[in-house]
Amino acid sequence: MEWIYDMTDPLWETAAASFIIFIVIIVATRIIGLRSFAKFTAYDFAFTVAIGSIISSTLTSSTSVVHGAVAIVSLLLLTFIFSFLQRAFKKLSSLISNKPLLLMDGGEILHENLKYARIEKTQLIAKLREANVIDYSQVKAVVLEATGDISVLHSSDEAVELNQELLEGVRKNIDN
Repeated sequence: MEWIYDMTDPLWETAAASFIIFIVIIVATRIIGLRSFAKFTAYDFAFTVAIGSIISSTLTSSTSVVHGAVAIVSLLLLTFIFSFLQRAFKKLSSLISNKPLLLMDGGEILHENLKYARIEKTQLIAKLREANVIDYSQVKAVVLEATGDISVLHSSDEAVELNQELLEGVRKNIDN
Protein backbone atom coordinates (compact mmCIF):
# COMPACT_ATOMS: atom_id res chain seq x y z
CA MET A 1 0.00 0.00 0.00
CA GLU A 2 3.02 2.33 -0.06
CA TRP A 3 2.09 3.30 -3.61
CA ILE A 4 -1.06 4.92 -2.16
CA TYR A 5 0.45 6.34 1.01
CA ASP A 6 3.86 6.07 2.58
CA MET A 7 4.18 6.90 6.27
CA THR A 8 7.40 8.81 5.47
CA ASP A 9 5.65 11.17 3.03
CA PRO A 10 6.17 14.79 4.17
CA LEU A 11 2.49 15.74 4.04
CA TRP A 12 2.66 18.57 6.59
CA GLU A 13 5.75 20.00 4.90
CA THR A 14 3.97 19.90 1.54
CA ALA A 15 0.90 21.64 2.97
CA ALA A 16 3.05 24.32 4.62
CA ALA A 17 5.13 24.79 1.47
CA SER A 18 1.93 25.17 -0.60
CA PHE A 19 0.74 27.92 1.70
CA ILE A 20 4.11 29.72 1.68
CA ILE A 21 4.52 29.51 -2.11
CA PHE A 22 0.93 30.71 -2.55
CA ILE A 23 1.67 33.76 -0.38
CA VAL A 24 4.96 34.42 -2.23
CA ILE A 25 3.18 34.37 -5.60
CA ILE A 26 0.40 36.68 -4.38
CA VAL A 27 2.87 39.18 -2.88
CA ALA A 28 5.21 39.10 -5.89
CA THR A 29 2.33 39.46 -8.33
CA ARG A 30 0.90 42.41 -6.38
CA ILE A 31 4.31 44.13 -6.43
CA ILE A 32 5.29 43.30 -10.02
CA GLY A 33 1.79 43.33 -11.49
CA LEU A 34 -0.57 40.95 -13.25
CA ARG A 35 1.48 41.34 -16.43
CA SER A 36 3.68 38.65 -14.88
CA PHE A 37 1.25 35.92 -15.93
CA ALA A 38 0.05 37.44 -19.18
CA LYS A 39 0.67 35.58 -22.41
CA PHE A 40 1.63 38.41 -24.75
CA THR A 41 4.83 36.83 -26.05
CA ALA A 42 6.48 33.44 -26.34
CA TYR A 43 8.82 34.25 -23.47
CA ASP A 44 5.81 35.11 -21.26
CA PHE A 45 4.52 31.61 -21.89
CA ALA A 46 7.95 30.10 -21.18
CA PHE A 47 8.20 32.00 -17.88
CA THR A 48 4.74 30.81 -16.83
CA VAL A 49 5.65 27.18 -17.57
CA ALA A 50 8.96 27.59 -15.71
CA ILE A 51 7.19 29.01 -12.66
CA GLY A 52 4.78 26.06 -12.71
CA SER A 53 7.72 23.67 -12.83
CA ILE A 54 9.40 25.42 -9.90
CA ILE A 55 6.19 25.25 -7.87
CA SER A 56 5.91 21.56 -8.64
CA SER A 57 9.46 20.74 -7.62
CA THR A 58 9.12 22.85 -4.46
CA LEU A 59 5.88 21.18 -3.39
CA THR A 60 7.21 17.67 -4.02
CA SER A 61 10.23 18.43 -1.83
CA SER A 62 12.75 18.31 -4.67
CA THR A 63 13.96 21.72 -3.58
CA SER A 64 13.61 23.88 -0.48
CA VAL A 65 10.76 26.35 -0.09
CA VAL A 66 13.18 29.27 0.14
CA HIS A 67 15.01 28.12 -2.99
CA GLY A 68 11.68 27.79 -4.86
CA ALA A 69 10.45 31.17 -3.63
CA VAL A 70 13.68 32.88 -4.72
CA ALA A 71 13.47 31.20 -8.14
CA ILE A 72 9.84 32.28 -8.61
CA VAL A 73 10.50 35.87 -7.54
CA SER A 74 13.58 35.97 -9.80
CA LEU A 75 11.56 34.84 -12.81
CA LEU A 76 8.80 37.34 -12.06
CA LEU A 77 11.41 40.11 -11.79
CA LEU A 78 12.86 39.04 -15.14
CA THR A 79 9.43 39.30 -16.78
CA PHE A 80 9.06 42.77 -15.29
CA ILE A 81 12.51 43.84 -16.56
CA PHE A 82 11.90 42.39 -20.03
CA SER A 83 8.53 44.15 -20.35
CA PHE A 84 10.17 47.44 -19.32
CA LEU A 85 13.07 46.95 -21.76
CA GLN A 86 10.66 46.09 -24.57
CA ARG A 87 8.86 49.39 -24.14
CA ALA A 88 12.11 51.34 -23.84
CA PHE A 89 13.93 49.71 -26.76
CA LYS A 90 11.74 48.93 -29.77
CA LYS A 91 14.66 47.10 -31.46
CA LEU A 92 14.80 44.64 -28.54
CA SER A 93 11.06 44.12 -28.85
CA SER A 94 11.38 43.14 -32.51
CA LEU A 95 14.24 40.75 -31.66
CA ILE A 96 12.43 38.80 -28.93
CA SER A 97 8.79 39.05 -30.04
CA ASN A 98 7.01 37.80 -33.11
CA LYS A 99 4.79 40.18 -35.03
CA PRO A 100 1.21 39.08 -35.63
CA LEU A 101 0.51 37.70 -39.12
CA LEU A 102 -2.63 38.14 -41.20
CA LEU A 103 -4.09 34.78 -42.28
CA MET A 104 -7.28 36.06 -43.91
CA ASP A 105 -7.88 39.49 -45.39
CA GLY A 106 -11.64 39.79 -45.50
CA GLY A 107 -12.99 36.60 -47.02
CA GLU A 108 -9.70 35.83 -48.78
CA ILE A 109 -7.43 33.13 -47.33
CA LEU A 110 -3.77 34.16 -47.57
CA HIS A 111 -2.31 30.76 -48.49
CA GLU A 112 1.32 31.94 -48.47
CA ASN A 113 0.93 33.24 -44.92
CA LEU A 114 -0.70 29.96 -43.85
CA LYS A 115 2.20 28.05 -45.34
CA TYR A 116 4.76 30.35 -43.68
CA ALA A 117 3.02 29.97 -40.30
CA ARG A 118 2.73 26.17 -40.80
CA ILE A 119 -1.02 26.29 -40.30
CA GLU A 120 -3.24 23.98 -42.30
CA LYS A 121 -6.34 25.33 -43.99
CA THR A 122 -8.40 22.83 -41.97
CA GLN A 123 -7.03 24.35 -38.73
CA LEU A 124 -7.98 27.82 -39.93
CA ILE A 125 -11.47 26.63 -40.81
CA ALA A 126 -11.80 25.06 -37.35
CA LYS A 127 -11.02 28.48 -35.81
CA LEU A 128 -13.67 30.06 -38.05
CA ARG A 129 -16.20 27.51 -36.80
CA GLU A 130 -15.21 28.23 -33.17
CA ALA A 131 -15.96 31.91 -33.86
CA ASN A 132 -19.39 30.97 -35.31
CA VAL A 133 -18.50 32.15 -38.80
CA ILE A 134 -20.96 30.63 -41.26
CA ASP A 135 -19.67 32.27 -44.45
CA TYR A 136 -16.33 33.71 -45.55
CA SER A 137 -18.10 36.99 -46.35
CA GLN A 138 -18.54 37.54 -42.59
CA VAL A 139 -14.77 37.48 -42.01
CA LYS A 140 -13.07 40.86 -41.75
CA ALA A 141 -9.65 39.47 -40.79
CA VAL A 142 -8.00 36.45 -39.18
CA VAL A 143 -4.75 37.09 -37.31
CA LEU A 144 -2.13 34.71 -35.99
CA GLU A 145 -1.17 36.57 -32.83
CA ALA A 146 2.38 36.80 -31.45
CA THR A 147 1.33 34.31 -28.74
CA GLY A 148 0.25 31.68 -31.27
CA ASP A 149 -3.44 32.32 -30.68
CA ILE A 150 -5.66 32.90 -33.69
CA SER A 151 -8.06 35.86 -33.58
CA VAL A 152 -11.10 35.88 -35.87
CA LEU A 153 -12.56 39.33 -36.51
CA HIS A 154 -15.99 38.97 -38.08
CA SER A 155 -19.43 40.48 -38.35
CA SER A 156 -22.74 39.23 -39.63
CA ASP A 157 -23.39 42.75 -40.95
CA GLU A 158 -21.38 43.07 -44.15
CA ALA A 159 -21.77 46.86 -44.05
CA VAL A 160 -19.64 47.05 -40.91
CA GLU A 161 -16.09 48.07 -41.82
CA LEU A 162 -13.08 46.78 -39.94
CA ASN A 163 -11.35 49.51 -37.98
CA GLN A 164 -7.81 49.34 -39.38
CA GLU A 165 -6.40 50.32 -36.00
CA LEU A 166 -7.23 46.76 -34.92
CA LEU A 167 -4.64 45.53 -37.42
CA GLU A 168 -1.89 47.87 -36.24
CA GLY A 169 1.41 45.98 -36.15
CA VAL A 170 0.02 42.98 -38.04
CA ARG A 171 2.07 41.78 -41.02
CA LYS A 172 0.03 41.35 -44.16
CA ASN A 173 2.88 39.80 -46.11
CA ILE A 174 5.51 37.39 -44.84
CA ASP A 175 8.20 39.62 -46.34
CA ASN A 176 7.73 42.49 -43.88
